[in-house]
Amino acid sequence: MNRKTLLGAALVALMAGSGPALAKITEAEAARLGQDLTPLGAEKAGNADGSIPAWDGGLTGMLPGVVPGISRPDPFPNEKPLFTIRAANVETYKDRLTPGQIALLKRYGDTFYMNVYPTHRTAALPPEVYQRIKEQATKVELEDGGYGLSNLGLSTVPFPIPKTGQEAIWNHLVRYRGQAFDRRVIQAVVKRDGGFTPMIYHDLLTFRSGTPETPDNADIVLKIVQKILQPQQLSGTTLLGIDRLNPVRQPRQAWMYNAGARRVMRAPEIGYDNPGIGSDGARTNDNYEMFNGGLDRYDWKLLGKREVYIPYNANRLDARGIPYTDILKPNHLNPELLRYELHRVWVVEATLKEGMRHLYARRTYYLDEDSWSIVGGEHYDGRGELWRVSEAHLLQYTEATVPFYCVETLYDLLGDRYIAFGMNNNEPYEIKFDWRADDDFYTPSNLRRIAD
Repeated sequence: MNRKTLLGAALVALMAGSGPALAKITEAEAARLGQDLTPLGAEKAGNADGSIPAWDGGLTGMLPGVVPGISRPDPFPNEKPLFTIRAANVETYKDRLTPGQIALLKRYGDTFYMNVYPTHRTAALPPEVYQRIKEQATKVELEDGGYGLSNLGLSTVPFPIPKTGQEAIWNHLVRYRGQAFDRRVIQAVVKRDGGFTPMIYHDLLTFRSGTPETPDNADIVLKIVQKILQPQQLSGTTLLGIDRLNPVRQPRQAWMYNAGARRVMRAPEIGYDNPGIGSDGARTNDNYEMFNGGLDRYDWKLLGKREVYIPYNANRLDARGIPYTDILKPNHLNPELLRYELHRVWVVEATLKEGMRHLYARRTYYLDEDSWSIVGGEHYDGRGELWRVSEAHLLQYTEATVPFYCVETLYDLLGDRYIAFGMNNNEPYEIKFDWRADDDFYTPSNLRRIAD
């Protein structure tokens, strides 16, 4: 039995008897994939005025100058901004801005601006991934009120033609990020005066498509080990997390190795709105990767599509050797290093359910139609005030045919500070997509060995 059959059969057996499933897409809808729609369900055609081009397959193949894990040159080095959006002209462009972007421009108008470049639809995945998406498109279903998936197989876009907010968010949660990767990255909480203390993480992740083929893995979404290398007082602290396809019925499993006590302990608090490790309360656990974890605390509504200026093709921000002090400026990232382009995004709104608890009473997310990555978001407090604005700077990693973030940011408009995660401009290596681990790597018994 091959890998796909084994995982699919095991998943069907695992999910049996879990309650009624919700509607899946039809054969006629699935037939549009690769025709008028891209293999991921995006509109293949450009927009009416031509400012968004047609998708022509994305940026594929190894580009000149790319050294996997070391360097990734800008594929559009000679392009200049078409125009710049500032607080003074924000009204001119407001129809293609998000409320969060407008708030950033108005609050930090003296220093923050958005350089808008020509649009390039560079997102691309390997052909075999496209094939799996189409094969599974009519089989995947939501279950347990939309909080879990059944019949996913190895698809990485379960709902290429989404009809609900939950379906769109699931596309983000299980989207293709390669089979696994190894990266060293910086997290920094930047204070109002621009001061920050860099925290260095070593991340090792294995996704569903790279998980060893055993029945016990049939419902795996991802496995992660995250080790803190600096600062010294936290060095060696290591997290192990395992996410599954129904996080309500099978909640996230998490363990923490405390370097000071030299003990491995269960860590049930790693999730939802508990503060992220080393974040000084500047982000919640479910702010990591823009959103992660269970959907059960919110009602999700699909608001449709918009054309929005979003961070894209962020190779300049990702360039090797840029000092972190040149990237991290007071109140926001250095706008001269940022690239915005006009793209279509799916808009999803999450409203806190009655009786549920979370720091954010409402959230809005913007998902890139070509990759299903969340690229922006707004997070509102219990009074209904816009509290935090998130942005993710996306680029195409051509050596692995993977669209992924190089930096995530979460701006605190009430506290005038922000957190940035993912920078590796000055680390020994960037991101290695050839990382592989045996199944027993992601186990509590192995956590101390990893930490040491």
